[in-house]
Amino acid sequence: QVQLLESGGGLVQAGGSLRLSCEASGRPFTSYNMGWFRQVPGKEREFVAAIRWAGGYTSYADSVKGRFTISRDNAKNTVYLQMNNLRPEDTAVYCCAAHHRLSGSSYYTASSYDYWGQGTQVTVSS
Repeated sequence: QVQLLESGGGLVQAGGSLRLSCEASGRPFTSYNMGWFRQVPGKEREFVAAIRWAGGYTSYADSVKGRFTISRDNAKNTVYLQMNNLRPEDTAVYCCAAHHRLSGSSYYTASSYDYWGQGTQVTVSS
């Protein structure tokens, strides 16, 4: 089992920034690629960003490319999502998730992930 705990959400004005953190425990952190997804009520969970287990490769949804940055600190078992130039449409619950690095499945797909955090609310006001 892997436990994931997000923090750093909140209320921010459009154009502002937030940094989300997700701390993992339970199994070796470097066994997992990590992803961030977001969800609003009535909509499907949306891929935001992912980072491979060693941190050398990242991927982003087109809607956040150039504004969000995913990173990880394997010594601290933590993955981050730096969100800049936030927009009202970024409002959502943001969840981190762990995807075993040997699974072979796509890390763009929520169903590929093995473990999920509870999520942290991000609200961007206009």
